[in-house]
Amino acid sequence: MKQVMERAELKRFDDPDETREIPKGRVDLVHIAGDVIGRLILEPGWRWSTSVKPIVKTKSCQESHLQYQLSGVLKVRMDDGTEFECHAGDVSFLPPGHDGWVVGDEPVVLVDFQGMKKYAVQRE
Repeated sequence: MKQVMERAELKRFDDPDETREIPKGRVDLVHIAGDVIGRLILEPGWRWSTSVKPIVKTKSCQESHLQYQLSGVLKVRMDDGTEFECHAGDVSFLPPGHDGWVVGDEPVVLVDFQGMKKYAVQRE
């Protein structure tokens, strides 16, 4: 059960509580209202299977994501073979079992409201 906060909070991604550096990317995290929200900045050439998979050691991304995309193009391939592209202004939900990569020369910037607590955290 999520903890209900009794006071207002204000955070900025420009002053995150935590930053996780990953190859060709960065995850800025703010801890707010008992949850963790992430801003991902993914450079051209970033791909989950080459940038994050070696850290988490799973076949595909096993976090679910509820995200709003600010810039760039992110291509997603689900484990069942379904593919689609996310563009600036899109809101997407990705259940566990996917790969993703930046398409083109523009960085992907997105805000993820779910799945950030363990994202890109070293697994044993």
